[in-house]
Amino acid sequence: MYAQALNAVLERLAAAARDAGRPLPRLLAVSKTQPATAVAEMASALRASIPPGASAAGLACAPAFGENYVQEALAKQSALASETLEWHLIGHLQSNKAREAAAAFDWVQTVDRDKLVAALARHRPAGLPPLNVLVQVNIDDESSKHGCAPEEVPALAAAVAAQPRLLLRGLMAIPAPHPDPGRRRDAFARMKALFDALAGQYPQVDTLSMGMSDDIELAVAEGATMVRVGTALFGARGK
Repeated sequence: MYAQALNAVLERLAAAARDAGRPLPRLLAVSKTQPATAVAEMASALRASIPPGASAAGLACAPAFGENYVQEALAKQSALASETLEWHLIGHLQSNKAREAAAAFDWVQTVDRDKLVAALARHRPAGLPPLNVLVQVNIDDESSKHGCAPEEVPALAAAVAAQPRLLLRGLMAIPAPHPDPGRRRDAFARMKALFDALAGQYPQVDTLSMGMSDDIELAVAEGATMVRVGTALFGARGK
């Protein structure tokens, strides 16, 4: 039931990348509030969207899903244990949930403070690969949003990179939803500048996660390598 919506999003991504002369970004399906059955159906649609023999450009090797809450994600992971999926935490993580998050997720995109870095590193199980980490940046200095200040990125990134059980992969941001597209695009451009500086220092840095259902094109134009799409794939939240 999700094939049409998925194809529309993939077409948007392809057109945006082509128009901007950018590589096709990875698609992260944001499954917060969606039931496990919807995740399974979307995973099937994602797999079916890759032509036989073609590379999975823009798609993860395993279908990737973004969740906001640890407990909600754990329930879905249990229900979908037979599926090979990649799980990203994209919501604010409290330190007291770090133990569960470190064991359950493949990526945590919302690392924004030293205390969380230490907790995730301490609790990442030795039997798993290092946890992929993105530093979340509050690029528009919004009091209602989490994330470190842009000037704090170098120190926080260094703290992540120093932990053997963590793998620094890049940056994530949720710019303010300004009605003026130019202001949104400026925020994306500032994130790209931060990302380029970080990638110049750490060769493993390859991911700039920004852009959602209503601003995919702006984010891709400014260099997003991963977009987080929920509504355009699943419909209205929780439906």
